[in-house]
This record gives sequence, structure tokens and C-alpha cells, in this order.
Amino acid sequence: MRRIILFLSVIISAGSTTAQYKPTDQGSTVQFKIKNLGFNVNGFFTGLQGNIQFDPAHPDQGHFDVSVDAASVNTDNSTRDEHLRKENYFDVKTYPRIRFQSTKILPANKAGSFIVSGNLTIKNTTKEISFPFTATAGQTGFVFKGSFGIHR
Repeated sequence: MRRIILFLSVIISAGSTTAQYKPTDQGSTVQFKIKNLGFNVNGFFTGLQGNIQFDPAHPDQGHFDVSVDAASVNTDNSTRDEHLRKENYFDVKTYPRIRFQSTKILPANKAGSFIVSGNLTIKNTTKEISFPFTATAGQTGFVFKGSFGIHR
């Protein structure tokens, strides 16, 4: 099985008085890295949507429900991208979104660091995952960064 590592960097622009955010592609990246035929391949997704409810003082009350457009997969190789969109991989016609829904958010050992657990759904298959992330306050909201590995 291939290991896929997803990196997420979401810059949320919102007032600091609210803990509810709508992620967008502007200022955000959802990247991945896979090993294909012995070579590392980098890529990204766009079409980021969802809702994030987060307050670093009360992470246990937070929730992430975010998704990306599976058809937006981009590895800088159009032939490979079309192959990834087909039924054997993402089957984007039948399963247009890749979604993560958190079930638990806990503080980690370091200030601004957290552990999120939840359900990742790709192609109608849901797996429970946990991964660390950071939430850094900016002038207009938060920057969330995290990464995790999955087996295809």
C-alpha cells in the first residue's frame, strides 16, 4: 500500500470575537505527497469548504467539518491527474468530495498545539484518524497547520 501524507494550512479570516469560521481556498492549501514508482509526487486539492468552530481556550468544544473537491487533484501532470480522477482512485463522478469531520479536539503539550481526531471519508470509505495541528492567532483570525499519513 502507498502512504499518502496530507498537509493542511488554512488561514481563517474572521474577527477574534467569534469561534466559527468558513475556510476558503484563498490563503489555504491542502497538499499531499505520495510515492509513485519510487518517486515522490507532490500535489494539492482546491475547493476547500466547510465549517470550523474553534476556541483555543476550549478546544474540546470545537469542531472541524471540512472538505475539498476531489476532481481538483493537481500533481502538475495532467495525464496522472486524469488517472487519479477515474474510478480506480478517487472516482470523482460518484464521490466528488473528500471530507474530514472531527470527533474530538484536545490540547497537546505545547501552547498553540492540539490533537484532533475524526473521520476522513474518501470514496465512500471512512477511516478514523488523529493528528497534531497548530492554531496560531493572526491579526484577522487563525492559521491552522497539520499533517497526517494514510495508507491507500
